Amino acid sequence: MRLATFTDYGLRILSYLACTPERRFSTGELAAQFRVSQHHLTKVVQDLARGGFVQTRRGAGGGITLARNPDQIRLGAVVRHLERRFALVECCQANGGNCVLKPRCLLKPRLLAAQEAFLNDLDRWTVADCAWRAEATAA
Repeated sequence: MRLATFTDYGLRILSYLACTPERRFSTGELAAQFRVSQHHLTKVVQDLARGGFVQTRRGAGGGITLARNPDQIRLGAVVRHLERRFALVECCQANGGNCVLKPRCLLKPRLLAAQEAFLNDLDRWTVADCAWRAEATAA
């Protein structure tokens, strides 16, 4: 399964914020860190905020922080939220896609089961499990 770049950046943002949860970061700082356009990163942050994963505050003293403890944010929940617009295959699109096999297809339920197994495995892990730790690089 391949995650959308949008989701990749969402997971990176959460992992990065989890490293110093008491600090607020600007979208500019995060965009520079990840070498991506600030405009694109802003969209990702807005979607993370809509999902309740981050909080944003404008103005002096503003920035982006995690909305809750990193050990309470499950990776599966984040991926489900960010990938909701992206279909695994065409027939999984909200409109059903344009598949000629649709009436007799046995592939879709198997792909959906595999996707759910993937997400269920991600549910075992939290953002805290993915946060960079200085002591981890010393080994």
